[in-house]
Amino acid sequence: MAPTKDEVFQKVQTALVDALGVDEEDVTPEATIIGDLGAESIDFLDIVFRLEKGFGIKISTAELSADDILTNPAYVKEGRVTADGLAALKARMPFADLTKFAENPQVQNFGNRLTVNDLCNFVASKVGA
Repeated sequence: MAPTKDEVFQKVQTALVDALGVDEEDVTPEATIIGDLGAESIDFLDIVFRLEKGFGIKISTAELSADDILTNPAYVKEGRVTADGLAALKARMPFADLTKFAENPQVQNFGNRLTVNDLCNFVASKVGA
């Protein structure tokens, strides 16, 4: 039986608290994983491991990473993601709300846009919640 959205959030919250050493009350749906919770690249390996273990799923690096899009000159011009790049990001990460990023698509701002809610949506899509 698939977990409920609340169960997904609780497990994601626990994974983030354990991996990042943040307080539970800081892990809100709106919190950004990098900006608000302080995750660094290396932390994502621990987060992915904890999510895989907690939910019994497999997560490939490409599913949560957009580096190949954000460094591709076909999708980035003068440090900004193009319309084609935004379309590629949305196709790669349909679970993420990229609305705010699309308003000012500076490559350097992308990492600070992934929220706890986006991560919950991703996990929910993997487990059928």
